[in-house]
Amino acid sequence: MTPLLDCKDITVRFGTNTVLDRLSFPVERGDYLSVIGKNGSGKSTLIRCLLRLCPVTSGSITPADDFSRRDIGYLPQQSGIQKDFPATVEEVVRSGCLGHHKILPFYTRADKLEAEKNMHRLGICQLRRRSFRTLSGGQQQRVLLARALCATKQLLLLDEPVTGLDPEVSAELYSIIHELNEQDHIAVIMVSHDMEGGLRDARHVLYLDGTVQYYAPIEEFRSSGYAQHLHTDAHLREVYDDRKSE
Repeated sequence: MTPLLDCKDITVRFGTNTVLDRLSFPVERGDYLSVIGKNGSGKSTLIRCLLRLCPVTSGSITPADDFSRRDIGYLPQQSGIQKDFPATVEEVVRSGCLGHHKILPFYTRADKLEAEKNMHRLGICQLRRRSFRTLSGGQQQRVLLARALCATKQLLLLDEPVTGLDPEVSAELYSIIHELNEQDHIAVIMVSHDMEGGLRDARHVLYLDGTVQYYAPIEEFRSSGYAQHLHTDAHLREVYDDRKSE
């Protein structure tokens, strides 16, 4: 069976700076792919390439015949502008259907039913009339995930979905994402700095560090030197943060 997306020898350069160098990996149907690496390792550039917001210098990203990259449900990193977006929860969720419209200036009955289903799935129906800007961080992420589900039934692209959330809320969001992957067979690509949560449910891992790239099943990654390197870095960051707070 062909993958949803087949990435072959992707190279991205900005001037003389090579951000991604001949990167190859598949996004399999129903997979859970965790993309990890340090800041500046090319993760954000890869996301933009998958969304067709950044052209590749060479190589290709080929979708399956029954899949369009317009069908990617995208949950971006939250910014101050997003958190202060002046719309109701229901309006935000329904807007995820717009990618399937060509010229229609209104939502169809099917759009409204899809939004209703996803609000129910994420447990936010009671918030439908609330302004998005008044919600907690965890509630906002549920709303944005419901919006992403309105855009796709095949692939979710999640960029640091738990940043800024407390551990309990983060665990709830991870559980929801795992359920969507397991029960609905929606493929997940998750970019995360959270080593424990970001790798817990992954089936494959893509490790990026400049021109160093490593793609493998999760079991193989855990026993690799890359995993040990990341754990060491994470420990050193924790020590540094603890010292700063003293």
